[in-house]
Amino acid sequence: MTDRTTTRVPTWRLLRGLMRYAPWRYAANIALWATMWLMPVIPALITQAFFDRLQTEPGFNAATLIAMLVAYGFARLGVMVLGMWNDIHFAYRTSSLLRTNMLERVYEMPGAQAVHESPGEMISRFREDVEHVEEALAWTADLVGTLVFSIAAAWIMLSIDARMTLLVFAPLVVMVVTAERLGGRIRRYRTEAREATGQITGMLGEALGSVQSIKVAGAEKSTLVEFRRLNEVRRHKMVRDRVLTAMLESVFWNLLNIGVGLILVVGAGSLSDGSLTIGDFALFVYFLDFVTDTGYFVGMFVAKFKQAGVSLERMAAIIGDAPPEALVDRRQLHLTGPHPEPVPTTAGGEPLRHLEVRGLSFVYPGSNAGVRDIDLSVPAGSFTVITGRVGSGKTTLLRALLGLVSPDGGEVRWNGRVVTNPDDFFVPPRAAYVPQVPRLFSMPLRDNLLMGRHDDEDALYEAVRAAAFERDLDAMPHGLDTLVGPLGMRLSGGQVQRTATARMFVRRPDLLVIDDLSSALDVETERTLWERLFREHAGATALVVSHRRPALQRADRIVLLENGEIAAVGTFDELQASVTGFRELWTGEEPAAVP
Repeated sequence: MTDRTTTRVPTWRLLRGLMRYAPWRYAANIALWATMWLMPVIPALITQAFFDRLQTEPGFNAATLIAMLVAYGFARLGVMVLGMWNDIHFAYRTSSLLRTNMLERVYEMPGAQAVHESPGEMISRFREDVEHVEEALAWTADLVGTLVFSIAAAWIMLSIDARMTLLVFAPLVVMVVTAERLGGRIRRYRTEAREATGQITGMLGEALGSVQSIKVAGAEKSTLVEFRRLNEVRRHKMVRDRVLTAMLESVFWNLLNIGVGLILVVGAGSLSDGSLTIGDFALFVYFLDFVTDTGYFVGMFVAKFKQAGVSLERMAAIIGDAPPEALVDRRQLHLTGPHPEPVPTTAGGEPLRHLEVRGLSFVYPGSNAGVRDIDLSVPAGSFTVITGRVGSGKTTLLRALLGLVSPDGGEVRWNGRVVTNPDDFFVPPRAAYVPQVPRLFSMPLRDNLLMGRHDDEDALYEAVRAAAFERDLDAMPHGLDTLVGPLGMRLSGGQVQRTATARMFVRRPDLLVIDDLSSALDVETERTLWERLFREHAGATALVVSHRRPALQRADRIVLLENGEIAAVGTFDELQASVTGFRELWTGEEPAAVP
């Protein structure tokens, strides 16, 4: 997979794609903020006329001036409220589009290869990086507004005094050049700060999910030491990034203040020799604040544009081989009206009669681990067990068959037809998979079983019983409404595995794929589970990884793997009689583990 963290993305093209997603809202944003920026020209001209009249008519009544300025203030406030309202709606749509496209691309990739970053790093990209892009996009409206104002102000001021006009806009040029020259450093500092934040949030998430392991290993102190080290690294990177941003702001404002001082000195001289009227001088002074803001916005936009490029690169890095433009693909977000109900999977189609695997190979990049040239036949209604020593490729074989990794070669056939996209094909109700380490969500047990389905209570309890989980459920204070905690932390390892098994049974798939239930179940519980599977799901086809005797003795066929290749195929009795060391692979007399 290409590492996009070092590949430049077309920042302007992606921002333009976001603008086009909601073009009318973006156009309204430009119009409203350009109007808001341009409106100060009105009181500037009023002020100029007032002071010129005051110079020739000392008794001029100021009530008219006050009334006009109050009316202007309310008008500008109204435009600002409309602009902010529209800006929030536009920003929410663009950020939702970015997050939806990233999530969609992650789900489209093979499951076991989809995400290489830690959960904390992924959260950082979905939250902070999206916000940085959203902020840079919002600043484009301010940039257009300030440029429109600058053109209008420059035209008015040039018609009065060209020398003073150049002094007003000279700092703007200096700021743009400064921001551009520091562009590389801005990108580098922002990249390092984001990576450091991702590391600390990633470790925090992993530590919270492994509290028991840390306590059992007595690693509390070393964990805190590592936290302190990562925090110190993050503090250094973040301070450097923030100091650079603050330094740019300081340079910008001080340059502008120097320019303001020069303008006042030159303006005083022009007043004394009569080349400027009081009204002209008042107009220049009035424009100073707004031109100062213009310079600040232009300089800071250049910096934010660079930072948005960093964020877009980080976001593009998690969408696999899809082009960066996939981040801004148009799609329906359903932000208004009733939200559509989840559509249950309707893979269905031809029921399984025979599953064939021919020449299936997958080797993990940078190692020799994996499987090679696997040929496997799984008839409908059969119970096939894959076994072998640790590292022999059992889990990898299941992942390659289901499309959770992209095979290097070979094919899988369903009833004789080649499966071209196994990751989309092997889903309920065709197939369901229980991994060796199942994942649960911080939701009630019921929602972890249903996952968007609408099965009745009887179907749920039937699945719970088939997974040998009914006694555990009876002991829970709220039954199916019991909260399982983050990643199922409130459940034991065996309870998590049986919850995932029940989730599979609820879907009643043609093919049951189970990866090593023995990792967290005692022998008796596993035996009960297999008995109920064969009794209550008669005719189901099962492909199971196991080294336990209850599963091996029930198997119609056992596939023995060694070093990623099939070493032998047969029944339990056949392999026990013909394969040296086969008895060492299965365990049946070990003490019962805690379920």
